[in-house]
Amino acid sequence: MPSLRETLSRSTLSPADVDWLHRLVGDWQMVADLSFADLTLWLPVPVEETDGPEMSWFLAAHARPSTGPNFYHDDVIGRQPDPGRLTWLTQVQQTGHSVTPDGTGYVREQYVPVVRRGRTIAVLIRHTDLQNMRQQGGLEVNYLQISQQLFSMISEGAFPVEGAATGVGRGTPRVGDGVIRLTADGVIDYASPNAVSALRRLGHTGQVNGADLSEIVTARLVEGTTVDETVPLVLTGRAPWGTELETGGINLTLRAVPLLRGGARVGALLLLRDVSEIRRRERELLSKDATIREIHHRVKNNLQTVAALLRLQSRRLDDPTARAALAEAGRRLATVALVHDTLSHALTEQVDFDGIALRILRATVEVAATRTVVATELAGSFGQLAAEDATHVAMILAELVQNAVEHGFEEGPPQADAESVQPLVRIEAERRSEGSPQELEVVVRDNGAGLPEGTTSPDRSGLGVQIVEALISDLRGHITWETAEPHGTVVRFTVRLRCPG
Repeated sequence: MPSLRETLSRSTLSPADVDWLHRLVGDWQMVADLSFADLTLWLPVPVEETDGPEMSWFLAAHARPSTGPNFYHDDVIGRQPDPGRLTWLTQVQQTGHSVTPDGTGYVREQYVPVVRRGRTIAVLIRHTDLQNMRQQGGLEVNYLQISQQLFSMISEGAFPVEGAATGVGRGTPRVGDGVIRLTADGVIDYASPNAVSALRRLGHTGQVNGADLSEIVTARLVEGTTVDETVPLVLTGRAPWGTELETGGINLTLRAVPLLRGGARVGALLLLRDVSEIRRRERELLSKDATIREIHHRVKNNLQTVAALLRLQSRRLDDPTARAALAEAGRRLATVALVHDTLSHALTEQVDFDGIALRILRATVEVAATRTVVATELAGSFGQLAAEDATHVAMILAELVQNAVEHGFEEGPPQADAESVQPLVRIEAERRSEGSPQELEVVVRDNGAGLPEGTTSPDRSGLGVQIVEALISDLRGHITWETAEPHGTVVRFTVRLRCPG
């Protein structure tokens, strides 16, 4: 199914007209639900003929009601009109007046001009399936009356309403949630059963029809409650805005649509929804997120404390080997703490690993480089990594960078490059998103001394190499070492992320 943007690109409408149709389609689900009918939007397009340009039409958008049976069950976007429909579309465009042709069989169609600033830029058709139509009751009669007011506003160029938000987001009320019709004075003229139930939960026990909605709400606001400036305008239907009220443990979202006739406000349509349960769940999630972030913060603090204790303990040892071992353990704990520190500031369990990689690279080089100044570079992007994957990759990078500096530059830069080339450790990352699970390829290269002559890998008996290979194996990856030209080492590893971001 082509998008509305794609279908509108076929027309010759101005950008302002296109925006108007986008806002109409963004809000017409409400109209479809109130009219219990399918809505289709038809656009004129020029067709070059031998005797001059003529206008043709195509179906650009379609909405189905959620309050009743659907008329069109298949995708109809892109259809061309038959000769009979073409006649009515042309007439409505030329006259600017709505038309309801005599129905054939069980179908009734209403052609409504879509007007903007006095010009008919499209035609909306309401398709009613008379055979499967709902039985007429109080709700149906009032919904149809309101929908006819909205159709009249569309033909007058008054709907969609200027400055109004369109569309349905999380918690935004829809027709099925509750409908209230107000008079021009803000008195309730009609309230659907769901709207009455919402007002009852708010605490109103009196008659709903004939009551003043703003008085019902304000009488139940807790003393000292700060009310948003939009609330009075929404409750009286004077502005096409939305707002949310919280009182007595009840959360109500409201949206007002002023009903106009000839440019004068004759009433308003209000949609309202009880979102108390949604807000309660959101508060629970926020509380859980805050708890998780606090846990990461405390884990980070504890790891840093242990690393500091190891450094203190190492200073009391005379054995150089023991001091080095404790220093290595402290550095590894600090690397894991870095991941938890990042997670303690995030709203999810996903982290932007590029920042972590850069911090690991610079910190490790700064600590490990004792004989020479080593430059650092980071190329490519790691992207978002899950916490578990991030910890593994961070440990691998720290070990490889530490190994590159200690063994590549422990005697200083190679003699041939001592004055011409800056010692360098560079990390390159590439995220492969094709398939599942996602793959991450990382290259750690240096221009140091390189691997020992005659070897293709470092000494695997070292603890650092063993840690790297164990972590890569856990990520179902592989690693290779090779000597760079004219000198240096290139370490390349690929891992499969267990929890792709």
